[in-house]
Amino acid sequence: MFNSLIHETSPYLLQHADNPVRWYSWNNNSLHMAKRENKPIFLSIGYSSCHWCHVMAHESFENNNTAKIMNKYFINIKVDREERPDIDDIYQKICQSVNGQGGWPLSVFLTPEQKPFYITTYIPSQKSYGRPSFEDLLMELAKQWTENKQKFEQTAETIISNVQHNKLNNNKIDKSILDEAFVNLSQISDYINGGFGHSPKFPNVMNLSFILRYSKFCNISKFNNFVFKTLIKMASGGIFDKLDGGFHRYSTDERWFVPHFEKMLYDNSLLPLIYAEAYQLTKNKYYLEILLKTMDYVLSRLLSPEGGFYSSQDADYEGEEGKYYLWTKQEIVDVIKDHADIFCMYYNVTTAGNFEGRNILYNSISLHFIASKFGISENEASKIIHDCENKLLKSRLQRHSPFLDDKIITSWNALTISALIKTYKITKDKKFKNTASRCIDFIISRLIQKSQLLHIYKNKTAKIHGYLDDYSYFINSLIDFLEINPSSYHLQLACDLAKYMIKHFWDGDNNFFMTADVAEELIIRPKNNYDLSLPSGNSVAAYALLRLYHLTGLQIFYDSSQKIMESNCDAAASNPFAYGYLLNTIYIYLKKPTEIVIINDENDSMSDLINKSFIPEAISINISTENQLKNLTNYHFFAGKEYTNHSAAYVCKNYVCSLPLTKMEELKNYM
Repeated sequence: MFNSLIHETSPYLLQHADNPVRWYSWNNNSLHMAKRENKPIFLSIGYSSCHWCHVMAHESFENNNTAKIMNKYFINIKVDREERPDIDDIYQKICQSVNGQGGWPLSVFLTPEQKPFYITTYIPSQKSYGRPSFEDLLMELAKQWTENKQKFEQTAETIISNVQHNKLNNNKIDKSILDEAFVNLSQISDYINGGFGHSPKFPNVMNLSFILRYSKFCNISKFNNFVFKTLIKMASGGIFDKLDGGFHRYSTDERWFVPHFEKMLYDNSLLPLIYAEAYQLTKNKYYLEILLKTMDYVLSRLLSPEGGFYSSQDADYEGEEGKYYLWTKQEIVDVIKDHADIFCMYYNVTTAGNFEGRNILYNSISLHFIASKFGISENEASKIIHDCENKLLKSRLQRHSPFLDDKIITSWNALTISALIKTYKITKDKKFKNTASRCIDFIISRLIQKSQLLHIYKNKTAKIHGYLDDYSYFINSLIDFLEINPSSYHLQLACDLAKYMIKHFWDGDNNFFMTADVAEELIIRPKNNYDLSLPSGNSVAAYALLRLYHLTGLQIFYDSSQKIMESNCDAAASNPFAYGYLLNTIYIYLKKPTEIVIINDENDSMSDLINKSFIPEAISINISTENQLKNLTNYHFFAGKEYTNHSAAYVCKNYVCSLPLTKMEELKNYM
């Protein structure tokens, strides 16, 4: 027996298609059914790699008795939060305002008008800690709805009215914003283990990248040390997959030891950027190794045959969270055979296990100690460990892989494009450039219809009108691509999408809504300014539009970017943890972009100098042919540039441009 979710494409919804619960997707038919039958809606929001979503499904949604109650008294709607971030955003914010926190699975009871009267997250199947069981809660709410529906409707109205939309005031953007933000961020920094706050601990890439920029702005290099420590601690911890590369979602403890085991495309697209910047600053090959291992994971496990990237790998394996990634010591010894003692010491592997009877590969011992302990060189110790890792990976790949969520999300793919381009700049490995180019072509051919971006691609079908994240992220990735592959087509596409974004998402005042004015109307038109696991669409839009202004000279791009920064800069200063990406945009606004055009770089020496240096305020474009420049001269950024038969660089800063620089030393003086 299957419910109506069998007709959906979302892997998460399909996971519930054989539940005895009569699930519906969020659509006009299911919403009208609630009104027609005068039944409350039970809205369950989750995603395919969410561990506690699986737990609640196994405990309750697969239980026949629970399903009978749900089917009798409620219209049950399932939503994949990655497909419909607008719905998730609305009810997550309400949950946070009512309960002080949100999360997934999100469990919401709504009136037929979609207004919440009871909202929480995971609900246990059994009574515990004073909480009712899910069945008891269902029966009580059904009873109250029948006997006192008006009370629930009043409660729903009160909840909605309490969700404030504070009007933002425009404020002056100056260096004090960055100063205050850095001080406030420092107060929640963990100087022992790296990262911010206590457990659970997330990578928070944008906050780390802000510290690197603030350090450069102030010319105080020691501020960078906290970032370097954090990056080393994360890569040494269980949050990083030592065998296959890639980072798990977050650490459940302060020291990055026990991860929440799902792997998300967006984490593994954002984290390479900060490791690349650490490499630019230090030239330490350790950061480059983590960067490449992460990108190799993305390419080998998440790349689709069509050129887009899948969303995530599940945390659960054979019904246990993380089991796929865990080992007993005996399993390791049986696979490795030679040098198991070196490997086990290096990765803290014990007979009893360092985690629930098994072992997480976690490094807290230096290579120097291992080499001294076993009387070998560090190079030899490193080679032995890498050989052992490869043997274990080969063995692990014989296990059934964790569930793969194979939907392709425009915004997350745009992040991956930017990561591929950054990696190409540092390594000059054309596979990264070619993969980025192919992904851009995929989005253009599959996810743009009638000049509009779509959000999701699955089973050769694109759907759902693009959100602000889709537009702003993709515009930004097009600008990144322009830096390594100058093209009037890609620049014009970025401009066209930006104009569409301003026309259909702008709130008429100082920032963007999450949804376009042509999208489905919900009880609230959501708006998001917080940079948390993902940067907000507003922050990325401010950054992309600022760069587009310097490329094109179009004032509308500058004005929109400035308004977003002005309306959020005070909040960013007082709560930097939630505005890391916006702070990075404010940095480039205050620093003013350094505009670099490199002409005919025959030996790649000039572009290598720029690409391997930490210049986060740079917009640097490498022109390889005279025809490339000719097609771009109508744009402000390229005006006055002439193609030459020898390598030359033009550097412009604060509306003042250099003469063509033909020597490396001259270029270095302008950096």
